Amino acid sequence: MPVRRSPLALVLLVLLTEAPMHPYRMRELIKERAKDKIVNVTQRNSVYQAIDRLTRDGLIQVHEVTREPGRPERTVYALTDLGAETAVSWLREMLSTPSAEYPDMPAALSSIPLLSPEEVAACLEARVRALRAELAELEVEVPLPRLFLLEDEYTAVLRRAEVGWLESVVADLRSGELSWPAQWPRGSAAD
Repeated sequence: MPVRRSPLALVLLVLLTEAPMHPYRMRELIKERAKDKIVNVTQRNSVYQAIDRLTRDGLIQVHEVTREPGRPERTVYALTDLGAETAVSWLREMLSTPSAEYPDMPAALSSIPLLSPEEVAACLEARVRALRAELAELEVEVPLPRLFLLEDEYTAVLRRAEVGWLESVVADLRSGELSWPAQWPRGSAAD
């Protein structure tokens, strides 16, 4: 059975190319390196679940189990040869092939007739403000080589494009060029 790819699994495999490490250290490195902007590690358990799956799939293995006095056991994991091959394969595939992603915004946009055009415009304006704040953070000079900032560049380009598009949609909503009747969603599926 093919191993299921995920962004978090890739990041964990790449971390283990550096050295064997325990899950807590992996999670801390993800946060230190700001990779928590691209993979969700807000739930500590998500890293442990991904590690369990990677272990089950033979991509990583237990390197050693240590125990310091007064502390719980600490399991250190290492990359297997299959894990190293898989990381490279996944990276090539993720870089070269667009994949279906299911973010919240397209689902929300497909459902806007539940709100009034005025309310949608206000929500989109709030989103623009939030995106501008995120862009301001992304555009702060970081003393790292560009190689380590490419995901921030990518995110900034997408955010700038989204802001431009959202502003045009808000303008169309405010001018009335984009509108819908208040009763539109009710009964339209039954027709």
